[in-house]
Amino acid sequence: MKGQNTAASPSEAPGIIVTVLKQMSQLMQDEVRLMKAEMSRNLSRAGVALAMIAVGAVLAIVGLHVLAAALVAAIAALGLSVGTAALIVGGPLIALAVGLVMLGVNRLSPAALMPDRSLRNVQRDLKTLKETTRHA
Repeated sequence: MKGQNTAASPSEAPGIIVTVLKQMSQLMQDEVRLMKAEMSRNLSRAGVALAMIAVGAVLAIVGLHVLAAALVAAIAALGLSVGTAALIVGGPLIALAVGLVMLGVNRLSPAALMPDRSLRNVQRDLKTLKETTRHA
């Protein structure tokens, strides 16, 4: 094996180029399939985020009703027992609603939905293809 020339002969170059191009084509098809799968997963996450926003909005409405009832009860009775109870219930509901809405909005950001891994792979593949064709 020592001293044996492993370089391809000029007559083998077209076959090597065809093989490389076929492999790059297959790699690109695989990357597209991966990107589709990643986008599907991200869209599912977006659906969950939208559900969180909806639940947060419903809780906010309930919380606002409770707070309004507390204010009415406080004004009507001029006492704290009914109003305080309503505030104790309404306050955490509002806090939970705000938290869910913020979490849902965060999960819907463009950065969270970007298929990062697929994009990095495609960029790496294009770089490899450029290097391969430059040396061919």
